[in-house]
Amino acid sequence: MTSPESDLDATPLRMRKALGRFASGVTIVTTAESELDDSVHGMTANAFTSVSLDPPLVLVSIANRAKMNDKITATGRYGVSILASDQEPLSLHFAGATERHDLVRFTWRKGVPLLEGALVHLSCQVTDSHPAGDHTLHIGRVDELWYDDGRPLVFYTGSFRALELQTPDEAWGF
Repeated sequence: MTSPESDLDATPLRMRKALGRFASGVTIVTTAESELDDSVHGMTANAFTSVSLDPPLVLVSIANRAKMNDKITATGRYGVSILASDQEPLSLHFAGATERHDLVRFTWRKGVPLLEGALVHLSCQVTDSHPAGDHTLHIGRVDELWYDDGRPLVFYTGSFRALELQTPDEAWGF
């Protein structure tokens, strides 16, 4: 007979609730078979991190059951668009929660589609992929990047948030 669930057990639901307390930026990961908008596949992801500055490497963690996992494996490349605070509707669109095709505009960099209006664009070539539980970690070498200033979209405890940016003097109370 199994024991009742402990308050310390690392079940999938408890993992989701606990890790949801780690504030993260919101990204859209994209890939395409060709430089045509109708070949683009994208998904909202917050499982993204920088790996190395030299060489420039980033990592996205994609569920094995997600279509994106097969698409990245097939194309060998992906883009990461780090969203601005006013792009929550795009995040919901690429998460499958709403359909807002009217908002989707792509910029192409190195054959990779990226979202117009994002704070950061990273065009990546897959260098390694590693199975990790029910996900695959796709490490990409950043071939090209672009960035702008602005307020990032943030995800915390299941809700979207926006950071209020302060000047350095304001941050230090001067």
